[in-house]
Amino acid sequence: MRFDKAFERVVGRLQTTRTSWPQAPGELLPVFTDGRLRPRLKPTETARPAAVLVLVYRDLLGEARLVLTERLTYDGHHSGEVSFPGGKAEPEDGDATATALREAHEEIGLDPDLIEFKVAGILDEVFIPVSDFRISPIVGVALKPPDLTPNPAEVARILTPPVDVFLPGAPIEMVERTLGDWPLRYGGYRIDGLHVWGATARILGQLGAILGDDAAGGEIEGAV
Repeated sequence: MRFDKAFERVVGRLQTTRTSWPQAPGELLPVFTDGRLRPRLKPTETARPAAVLVLVYRDLLGEARLVLTERLTYDGHHSGEVSFPGGKAEPEDGDATATALREAHEEIGLDPDLIEFKVAGILDEVFIPVSDFRISPIVGVALKPPDLTPNPAEVARILTPPVDVFLPGAPIEMVERTLGDWPLRYGGYRIDGLHVWGATARILGQLGAILGDDAAGGEIEGAV
């Protein structure tokens, strides 16, 4: 998708007043393969606040791309997974946007002033049961391409896929595996040879649904 169209749709649609947004494809949601009810995806009372940065920018050919990170391999939850820059809220953070930008600076060296950063809006909160985080996905656009450097203590590499890989109709790769004592089946997107699933895939899927949702009113007037 061309960046100009993506910019118009992201900014225009996320800044309109709506009771709900289009949802990610249902195949991205995990289900138990042994007949149990779907895993809990609503926040617990103990869930800790966190935020991630969903950054849309223009590449040198004018196409819209996103910034993702591949985590380092370690002994713990989310090892080696693909995620958005982000993390848990700290007391000094003024809001979820401050959390997302602080974490993006720490993980990939993002300087919002150098890219003419603009907050477009926020997607639906996503709950991660295994780590008990409730994540606010902050969507932003960069009017200039970002110059990014992975923090070697946290990030194995930076991925910059085009938005086309998660627009409606994009291939969803189904996987069956056992996590702990949970036999699960879920879908994800194939990006740079990696299977992107879980909260990251659901955020991508909802953003893709918004970008491709022509029923939301077509082209947005006055969005740019």
